[in-house]
Amino acid sequence: MTTTPETPETTERQGQCLCGAVQINALQSSNMVGACHCGMCRRWGGGPALELDCGTNVMLTGEDHIAIYDSSEWAERGFCKTCGTNLFYRLKENGQYMIASAIFDNQDGLTFTTQVYIDDKPSYYSFAEQTENLTGAQVEALYAPQPE
Repeated sequence: MTTTPETPETTERQGQCLCGAVQINALQSSNMVGACHCGMCRRWGGGPALELDCGTNVMLTGEDHIAIYDSSEWAERGFCKTCGTNLFYRLKENGQYMIASAIFDNQDGLTFTTQVYIDDKPSYYSFAEQTENLTGAQVEALYAPQPE
């Protein structure tokens, strides 16, 4: 979802779902917010997914309240079974988490930097910030398993 420079600045962030059944502690959350405009993200959350790349060092409490949806060959999505909060998008190959930015209690220092699946963005909304924009094909070349 988001692309990052070679040495991104990270922050430890804590958050929870709407009902509090699931808590998240991301030890190395990026400070760069990415938006995904793919049809799946928009259907999942009612608009573009705004997420932070939190790497693989993520601790979840209340895992029995998390449902996982196998959404593609390379990724899965987690949500709270109790309140329905969208929690994360996780890459299967390396366990890298992209976590909804609004989950976190502390949102200080965040910068909107990247938009992916920009070619799927509907015309009825637009962000004013200047960002890096990747098409669906560019994202899939980065993350999807490549045929052998």
